[in-house]
Amino acid sequence: MPSPGLLVLFGSQTGTAQDVSERLGREARRRRLDCRVQALDSYSVVNLINETLVIFVCATTGQGDPPDNMKNFWRFIFRKNLPPTSLCQMDFAVLGLGDSSYAKFNFVAKKLHRRLLQLGGRALLPMCLGDDQHELGPDAAVDPWLHDLWGKVLGLYPVPLDLGTIPAGVPLPSKFTLHFLPVAPRVCSEGQRMAGTEPQGPPSEQQPFLAPMVTNRRVTGPSHFQDVRLMEFDITGSGLSFAAGDVVLIQPENTASHTQRFCQVLGLDPDQNFTLLPREPGVPCPARLPQPCSVRHLVSHYLDIASVPRRSFFELLACLSPHELEREKLLHFSSPQGQEELYSYCNRPRRTILEVLCDFPHTAGAIPADYLLDLIPPIRPRAFSIASSLLAHPSRLQILVAVVQYQTRLKEPRRGLCSSWLASLDPGQGPVQVPLWVRPGGLTFPQTPGTPVIMVGPGTGVAPFRAAVQERVAQGQSGNVLFFGCRLRDQDFYWEAEWMELEGRGCLTLFTAFSREQERKVYVQHRLRELGPLVWELLDRQGAYFYLAGNAKCMPADVSEALTSVFQEQGGLSAPDAATYLARLQRTLRFQSETWA
Repeated sequence: MPSPGLLVLFGSQTGTAQDVSERLGREARRRRLDCRVQALDSYSVVNLINETLVIFVCATTGQGDPPDNMKNFWRFIFRKNLPPTSLCQMDFAVLGLGDSSYAKFNFVAKKLHRRLLQLGGRALLPMCLGDDQHELGPDAAVDPWLHDLWGKVLGLYPVPLDLGTIPAGVPLPSKFTLHFLPVAPRVCSEGQRMAGTEPQGPPSEQQPFLAPMVTNRRVTGPSHFQDVRLMEFDITGSGLSFAAGDVVLIQPENTASHTQRFCQVLGLDPDQNFTLLPREPGVPCPARLPQPCSVRHLVSHYLDIASVPRRSFFELLACLSPHELEREKLLHFSSPQGQEELYSYCNRPRRTILEVLCDFPHTAGAIPADYLLDLIPPIRPRAFSIASSLLAHPSRLQILVAVVQYQTRLKEPRRGLCSSWLASLDPGQGPVQVPLWVRPGGLTFPQTPGTPVIMVGPGTGVAPFRAAVQERVAQGQSGNVLFFGCRLRDQDFYWEAEWMELEGRGCLTLFTAFSREQERKVYVQHRLRELGPLVWELLDRQGAYFYLAGNAKCMPADVSEALTSVFQEQGGLSAPDAATYLARLQRTLRFQSETWA
């Protein structure tokens, strides 16, 4: 049977599904398979009836929602009038990416797999469910699944023997070529480029709004272990609108020192300019890169040199290495046998791409510039819960940012790219602009007057609930119950005065848990149990909605366990019935969570 064209379609929110899809494309080309890789919403879905071999790679977001770039596809594929034989010519496979700390783990992949079968598609193999919570990340499930996938594909569609596979040590052609310019033309800065473009609709990733930063104020006490900032932006004239539960996305950039170091290690002139051209027709150049572009702009604004490299980074780097010892080590890191050692070298200490390149100097100095965009992923925008309501703060947008900094066994402290960059900005020293845009978040609040809401937000998890309380108070809605937890009242009790004032007016019922103010640590889940009668009354008799936001590590499971205990103790339910009750709240969106690692 002749080999068909392989189509890889992805729905990606943070970029992981796109990365996996690009890896699939590379592995297919090594096996001499024609392969197209596209975002689901950029593909004309009516052509799906003509496809014979498709791999779907999709993430799950929020409360089991599809990513933004597959929502149109999602609506189409679930049309009731599609015949059950629509996809009878298609062999398919589904690879899901999710987070098992969420109730609807990989919900989108599971639902899509069922729907493709309903429409007549033939599954090549069981779906893959990658999990962010695994210590090796999604690769723990993806690697063995891909091995099985290629066995199935090549069994059905064998490649002619005279072609053979492209050996692992031979680099595939780069996606783009960089044409360096002999004379330095004037290159627009990000601000100039955005200012000179007429906005096409509301701000987006392709065209963010450059929001002036108004304030950048530390809100934790001087002796507190963590630097947490309240930041405010002026969004006058932006066309941005948002509701409680929505998120703002911010596009960060690398530090000047890291940019300079990268250029030194690779032997690049940061002031040299180039134009970017795709090798294959129909492949668009990255919209975020101006044409022409300087090397400095490419490195500082686009290449994510501060990220921890994926296994595919080592695969390509090994192909490009002229140094025998370095190449041998890189090949080991990219092999299945080298994954534990790679985890110890890279993932556990959070070693960055820049640091890896410094560890392999002979290889780094020999990297052709054409391969930079294949080797290093783009800087992804970071999402922050919006912590204010337009009804309380017109033309303003506020966020609460915990500045990420921690120590591993590496000498240099680990710093979050976006939070550290934001913290370094000082509007008091002159105008500061931050590229941002807004999208719906994972939390939606009831619009029916009188419906109570229970909000559990320890630490910076309280941010979306401040927006919700401000919005609901402005709309005259009552029944606002907030459980807030932190370490110490005088160090990290965010918005204490504001909560006290609202409580004094009868607009808010506040319960606090200060974990370090007594010998026995008290957390929000303990307060939920203590106040079980109130929680049960609100949920079971008054139809309240329950919301949870914060760190994904232990807190969501602890809160869920506390709730099921309340259902048993106050509602008289058995353990199985309490679990069913909680599942029903989740299914009907009366229990919603927004958690992060």
